[in-house]
Amino acid sequence: MNIKEMLSRTNGRGFSFEVLPPLKGTGTGSLFSTIEKLREFGPAFINITTHHSEYVYRETGDGLYERRRIRRRPGTVAVAAAIQNRFGIPVIPHVICSGATIEDIEYELLDLQFLGIENLLLLRGDKAKEDRNFIPTKNGHAHTTDLIRQVNMFNKGFFADGTPIKCPMGTFDYGVAAYPEKHEEAPNLEMDMTWLKAKQELGAQYAVTQLFYDNSKYFAFVEKARAMGITMPIIPGIKPFTKMSQLTAVPRTFHCDLPQELAQEALKCKSDDDARALGVEWTTQQCRELYDAGVGNIHFYTMSASDSVREILRKIL
Repeated sequence: MNIKEMLSRTNGRGFSFEVLPPLKGTGTGSLFSTIEKLREFGPAFINITTHHSEYVYRETGDGLYERRRIRRRPGTVAVAAAIQNRFGIPVIPHVICSGATIEDIEYELLDLQFLGIENLLLLRGDKAKEDRNFIPTKNGHAHTTDLIRQVNMFNKGFFADGTPIKCPMGTFDYGVAAYPEKHEEAPNLEMDMTWLKAKQELGAQYAVTQLFYDNSKYFAFVEKARAMGITMPIIPGIKPFTKMSQLTAVPRTFHCDLPQELAQEALKCKSDDDARALGVEWTTQQCRELYDAGVGNIHFYTMSASDSVREILRKIL
């Protein structure tokens, strides 16, 4: 089932959500609990993130420290398979350039193919925490468009070095990210949207947006995209406001503005419980406006917000 088929089953008021693989060694309890909370509402699909490795420093016992690179959240492919098998919900794992070689990606595509997972979200991925700017992995990709070309080649029955795949199996459908308030590294919104159109022309079938709190920016973005010839579905990405600290953390981390009305109400909050209640109220109204405007599917980012998302879904579905 491709993304268009998934979205067509929502009857006009659908939703999907994103989860993170569990931290190394912590098990799947929390992850599965999140899915259990939301499955009753009939999600169209579940996204599974993947993450760049990072450096950690460990004391060696002689007063020195050893720098080692680890992955704190391994297992995107395995988690996708576990969710698909346990819950029977379509999964769309992230495949990223960051921290991966072309060969790594090739093996990931093979594993996903063996598991019968046919839908992907292709992303460049974040820079490593220790880097000031994004640095491509040696023998890896610098841009999502390069990753798309590799997947396209794989779909045609060839490995990245041009070697024919002896027993080609199914092909992948894929989507990409979109940024209603522009990607942090883009010089302007128009240039950012030009790259989005290029991804569509290469084969992207849909886009999921970065989170936002001002619907007018999403509507303006979609209108501008259509005028530029971007015709693929642009699924709005939403995350409820849950903590007082997010008043400053969200704009800094996700490079999106909080509307003045939300910011003023957030300043009145005396506790995180107040902030969570505000987030549920704001996001509920935000989602209702999106549905009323004809948006057929809303995508929720659930990290630290699954209880809020469940409460919102009870109000809007």
